[in-house]
Amino acid sequence: MSKRKQHAPEFKAKVALVALKGEETAAELASRFGGHPTMVHQWKRALLEGASGVFVRGGQRKPETDEEQVKELQAKIGELAVANSFLKRKLKPWGGK
Repeated sequence: MSKRKQHAPEFKAKVALVALKGEETAAELASRFGGHPTMVHQWKRALLEGASGVFVRGGQRKPETDEEQVKELQAKIGELAVANSFLKRKLKPWGGK
């Protein structure tokens, strides 16, 4: 079984812009760029829906943070810091700095 092909965002934008021009059909674009007409339609729709975000004032949107994941990662950092300091103390007699 083959893996799905991963396309770069730049490639998707390029295909969506060409599709937006309307000079070629989705099937023609799909065969030209190597894909499926449904992908071309989806990329075109995503471009149209996300285009207004380009003109949002105040720079880019702040990324959403997952508070639960942040807490888990901070706890893991704490555990690793404790383990690191413990190992430093235990290795000191063997010539550790």
